[in-house]
Order: sequence, then C-alpha cells, then structure tokens
Amino acid sequence: MLNRSALPSPIWLVPLVAALVCIALAVQAIAARGPVVTISFLTAEGLAAGKTTLRYRNLDIGMVKDIRLSRDHSRVLVDAQLTDTAKQFAVEDTRFWVVRPRIGSSGVSGLGTVLSGAYIGVDLGRSRERRAQFIGLETPPAVTSERNGRRYVLHGTSLGSIDIGSPVYYRHVQVGQVTAFSLDSNGEGVTVDVFVDAPYDRYVDLKSRWWHASGVDLRLDSSGVRLNTQSLATVLLGGIAFQQPPPDQSVGETAPDGASFTLASDETTAMRDPDGPAAPVMMKFDQSLRGLAVGAAVDFHGIELGYVTKIDVEYDAKRGDFLMPVTINLYPSRLGRRYRDAVQQSDPEEGKALLRRLVARGLRGQLRTGNLLTNQRYIALDMFPNAPPVSIDTGRTPLVLPTVPNTLEELQVQIADIAGKLDRVPFADIGRNLNETLTRATALFDQLDTELLPQARDTLTEAQRTFSTAQATLQQDSPLQSDIHHALTELTRTSQSLNQLADYLERHPESLLMGKPQDERH
Repeated sequence: MLNRSALPSPIWLVPLVAALVCIALAVQAIAARGPVVTISFLTAEGLAAGKTTLRYRNLDIGMVKDIRLSRDHSRVLVDAQLTDTAKQFAVEDTRFWVVRPRIGSSGVSGLGTVLSGAYIGVDLGRSRERRAQFIGLETPPAVTSERNGRRYVLHGTSLGSIDIGSPVYYRHVQVGQVTAFSLDSNGEGVTVDVFVDAPYDRYVDLKSRWWHASGVDLRLDSSGVRLNTQSLATVLLGGIAFQQPPPDQSVGETAPDGASFTLASDETTAMRDPDGPAAPVMMKFDQSLRGLAVGAAVDFHGIELGYVTKIDVEYDAKRGDFLMPVTINLYPSRLGRRYRDAVQQSDPEEGKALLRRLVARGLRGQLRTGNLLTNQRYIALDMFPNAPPVSIDTGRTPLVLPTVPNTLEELQVQIADIAGKLDRVPFADIGRNLNETLTRATALFDQLDTELLPQARDTLTEAQRTFSTAQATLQQDSPLQSDIHHALTELTRTSQSLNQLADYLERHPESLLMGKPQDERH
C-alpha cells in the first residue's frame, strides 16, 4: 500500500505552472522582438532610455534601450529595439531623426512633442540590404519615402535664399520642394536636390529650364514697370521655378528620376538660347571706370553679348600713362542662328578675316552709362565709321578689341578746354575799353544835341523865310515884267543860298555831326 505522505503536495504545482507561464511569455516576448539597431546623433537632447519610442506614421515600432558615447566622444550612440513586425526597417536606406519642436522655412513642426516628449521618427527605406548601424539625420527629411513623385538634381552658381523645404513652382503652382543642397567639391557652385510630387512630375521634361524664383523681380523697360514674383512665400523664403522654353512651351518626354539640370539665376537667363562656348576678349580704356563692375553687360545694338569678368589697371611705359584693361566673356552665338550656321560651316581663318573687316569699318568698344540714378555703366560694341584706323592681332589670346572714348566724357573734356580758353580772355580790359567807348559816344551825342541841331534848325528857318518872300513877291500887283524880274531875283538868291548850303555840306559833311567851327560862325 502506497504511503500518501511520500507524494508531493499539490501546492507545489502552482509555482511550477507559474514558472512555465513565465517561460512561455519570455519565449513569446523574445520571439516578438525585432532586431536591435544603433543610431548615431550629434546630441541626445530629449532622448531617454526606456522612454523614447521609435515611430513610423505615428505608430510605435520600437523603444530606445541604451544611450552611450562613441569611442571618440564625437557622437551619441542610441541602441533601439525594434518590434518583430518592424524588422523590415533595418535596411540600408532607412532614415532616422529626432522629432522636436522646430521652426523652419517649411513651417512649424513637432508641436505635439511639447507634451509627449521627443521621439525618433523613421522613414522606411526601399533597399533589401540588411543593416544595423545608421547615422541619424539632424533635421527631418523634407520628403519621405511614401510620397509619390520624382527627384531631380540642379546645378547652379549660388544657393541664393533657397533652404530645405523651399517651394518648387510650375506656372506659379507649387508642385514640390527642395530636399537638400550641398557645395560642389571644387567650390565653384552648388548642387540642389528637389522633389516634384506626382502627378506634377510629368511636366518635367528633358528640355525644362530651372531658375531661382526668390525675392521680387522688378524690371523697368520700354514697356513700363513690371513686377514678377511666384508667391509671397518666395519673397520671404526663396524658391525655384521651372518651365519649358519658348516658343511653343509644350511638354515633351518626361525626365527620368534623378535627371540633372542647370539652375539659372533668373527666368530671363533660363529662357535664353544656349550660349555655347565663351570667347575671352580684352578692351583697354584710358578713362575712369567708376560705375563699371564685374558682371556688367556687354551690349551690341541692344543684344547682350556677354559680361565683364575682370577689371584691372596697368602702366603703359610708352605713353607714360595708365590703362584700364577690362576682360569680358563674349558669346558670339547670341548673334542668331544664321551667324552660328555661318561660323560652323566657315573656316576659322574666315572668321578672323571677318573680324578684321569689322574693325576696319569701325567696330569699337565704348563705355556708356546705363543708369543715370546709380551711375551704373556697361560696355557697348558699336560701329564708329569715323574712328581712327587701328590694326588687330587675331592670333592673340585673349583678343584685344579697340575702344573709343565715351561721348559724354569727351564732351566734358571739350567743355573744360573751352572754359580754360575763356578763362584766358581779358574780360576786365575789354570792359574798361568798352566803358571808355561808351563815354566818348555819350559826349558825341551831347555835342550833336547842343551844336549841330541848332545850326541845322537855323538853316532850315532861313530857307523857309526865303521861299516865303518869293511867294509874296509873285503875288504882288506890280507890272508883269517888274514882278517877274523881282521873282527871278528872289529865286536866284534862294538858289544861291541852297547851293552854298549844299557846297558847304559837301566840303564839310562832318558838320552834320560836329557843327560849324567857331571861326566860321561869324
């Protein structure tokens, strides 16, 4: 008979069952765990082990287990445990970043973390390569992987006011945004990454032109004042725009993802036909270059053929004076398609001969003022048929084109020369001589008034008296012959008086101005 006291008590089954349940739960928990990933950040601000979660689309997919410094103490290493359902996040191109309250060009983000605390945001990668070590982003990505669209790469000379999150416009409609930018390895430009959302990405074709749409484009020309801007956001935050070039501006073959384009400084530059290679040219001026700056336009009959690249000064030992050499980049292809076709089909020597003929006909460079308010200047290429003949060395690099003085400055020199000559005129002596002449003329008029006029008045009175006497004689009732004799006598006397007066005036015509001399009055 079996002794019941030798059997174990049923009470011992309770801890055994509890242990088995714990083991089962532990196995289940271990089985539910995903891989552990290590993410490095510059700082651990807002992060806490056992509290900070990893979230994808606002869903928890992991927990921070440990935070430590790297061996060189330059970064913070965060060990995070992913859930079993999130093991596909441990791939090569997955991105991690810390979500905190931020104010950026794209707006305010992360306000929800003010109360809940910071967390690590996750953007699922599309790669199939497994990875456990990641470098976290210091700022949230502008575009996450779930957004449909295409990415493009732009190459420009300057970043301008563009920032991550700056808008991208097509016909003044926002269709994307800037996702990243970097300085080129040679330091000569910048590379900008942009993302265009679907379905707008179909408007980006291989011939699209891209330009800076930042700020306000204000132009004053013969058509009046034109103000152009994409939106108020571009005035404050900057932006990029693209469009097909004229004339038809129709959309062609869609550009593939990752296509590269040139980023122009403005719309006018972007829409201009391709310039082709630049031809370096030098012009030497012997006048002040105040108002001329690097980047100033080179104009040919209203067409901008190039721009100034360098301004220098050099001493001319032969002349004993200073010259101002200006180096410019010319784009001859801007002269039109016919010119481009002629240059491509002709011999290079023919092109040099053409240039020599143009210089012989008066092709010269001239410094002109483009804006009277700001005194900004530009260089004009024009024909001056009366310019002095010069020779040109077409084999020299850079080519040196002859110049002529500015018309306004030449006029200023002539005015200064005239002013110098006028300054040498003895105006004081001329004034004194003129004053003396006027004094003599005044005395002469006084003499005429006091001497000649009374004498002429007396002579006229005497002649009148003589004619009166003759008239009275003819009217007397005397015998005919006596009356005639008396009348003839009076007429003879009158004629003699007139003859004497005429004879005297003929011999002394100055008496009309100076009067009769004193010795002849008596």
